[in-house]
Amino acid sequence: MTFENTQFIATTWQQNNTELKQIRSTVFIKEQHVPAELEWDEFDEQSIHFLASNNNQAIACARLKPDGQIGRMAVLSNYRNQGIGTKLLSIVISHAKNSGYNMVYLHAQKQAINFYRKFEFIENGMEFIDAGILHHAMYRTLIEQ
Repeated sequence: MTFENTQFIATTWQQNNTELKQIRSTVFIKEQHVPAELEWDEFDEQSIHFLASNNNQAIACARLKPDGQIGRMAVLSNYRNQGIGTKLLSIVISHAKNSGYNMVYLHAQKQAINFYRKFEFIENGMEFIDAGILHHAMYRTLIEQ
């Protein structure tokens, strides 16, 4: 996929919650059966959100919490395996690095661990269940050693 019709922006919950809710509802609540009460939390209003749109349709999102946790990363099914998630995560990591974060971390769904390893994330601790889905904590240092 070329990215000529795809735009990636950093935004806030206040500016783009309609689009963010639509993507996350589709991927997490409908596809993965995450209970709605677990999907929405107080961190949405505190976080920086990242939104990908293709031809003005919102297709992917992620968020960066103030403590450095990357989460709520989702790509609509029609746009998966086309490099959207790769580009989106690269943008989130760059933003964190440019904002002075020393480290970022995430809770990767088991099937996504190899994806995050490509970005130099390292597993940390034991696997755990969140919203009925197996996860593994991962982290990445952002400071040059």
